[in-house]
Amino acid sequence: MSVRNLLTATAAAVLGGLVLATPAAAQVSAADEGGSGRGGAMIAMVVALISVVIGGLALAQSAGRIGNGNGRGGAMVAPVVALIGIVIGVVQLTGSDGGVGSGNGRGGAVVAMVIALIAIVLSGMVLSRTRRTA
Repeated sequence: MSVRNLLTATAAAVLGGLVLATPAAAQVSAADEGGSGRGGAMIAMVVALISVVIGGLALAQSAGRIGNGNGRGGAMVAPVVALIGIVIGVVQLTGSDGGVGSGNGRGGAVVAMVIALIAIVLSGMVLSRTRRTA
């Protein structure tokens, strides 16, 4: 199995799992009144980190460090996963009562959204590199 097929299969599995888990995670974080409220922020952060990993692998592939492809597939998947992380972070922000440092997950949600934006920038770098070489 080539690296490109492996990356595509991994991205499809992660994306499929996230698409199925996102509505449930958003509903749990919005409905959780008794807990600390950090659960939604943690989920948003994990999703954002996954998007950064996918974007980083795509960038390494476009630079020729791994695989033979140009990284375009990963560059298309990373912003979609990052947007899912941003949506979960926004849901967490709207559901939290206190400010940053109160334990409601507001700070974690903001950090998750920043990490997701980094993934979007990484994928933009890959796409600009593939346009130059094509």
